[in-house]
Amino acid sequence: MSRIAIIGGHGKVAQHLARTLTQGGHSVSSIIRNPEHQDEVRRTGGTPVLLDLETSSTEELAAALAGHDAVVWSAGAGGGTPARTWAVDRDAAIRSMNAAADAGVARYVMVSYYGAGRDHGIPPEDSFFAYAEAKAAADEYLRGTALTWTILGPGVLTLDPATGLIDVGDAAAGGTVTREDVALVAAAVLQQPRTAGMFIQFNNGKTPIAQALETLTA
Repeated sequence: MSRIAIIGGHGKVAQHLARTLTQGGHSVSSIIRNPEHQDEVRRTGGTPVLLDLETSSTEELAAALAGHDAVVWSAGAGGGTPARTWAVDRDAAIRSMNAAADAGVARYVMVSYYGAGRDHGIPPEDSFFAYAEAKAAADEYLRGTALTWTILGPGVLTLDPATGLIDVGDAAAGGTVTREDVALVAAAVLQQPRTAGMFIQFNNGKTPIAQALETLTA
């Protein structure tokens, strides 16, 4: 059994992931900001941990992560102001990476998005620009750490039931993926150390998740 910390534990992907991991016998700490979400998180099998990502220090984050075997970042500002997007999706994400290192938690899985990167192509006047820039900065920082990282790049998210089937890389371009399947991919990469150092772009497709991941090379 592993101990997994999910940052942003009240999100839909995070809740699916907590259910998947706990049903698989793992222990999950779901880091959330709002105390009113604790009961909902408990129903996923996760243990709620109250921490405000915007205001928490690296030391506070490290204390919350200590003793875990892996961290999954599944948090986000959720379309707030650009300032809050920078504060959560870039600054808090980077603090969490430093905190994981300080806490001795080497395995780190980042939930990003399909087109993430400095060449994201989103114009500055687009409302998505701050998020794209923040994710690009956070992902770039993660790549430069000594953490055993994997970055997940799902496409447009849906609320449909999981299919367990994905396409990866160029074959996935322009598609969509269920939030539950994103959680299943995150759970799968936690069990596949070979995915360390990979940016995995994916959407729903034709190949079972484990099989699709096995075709990837760093």
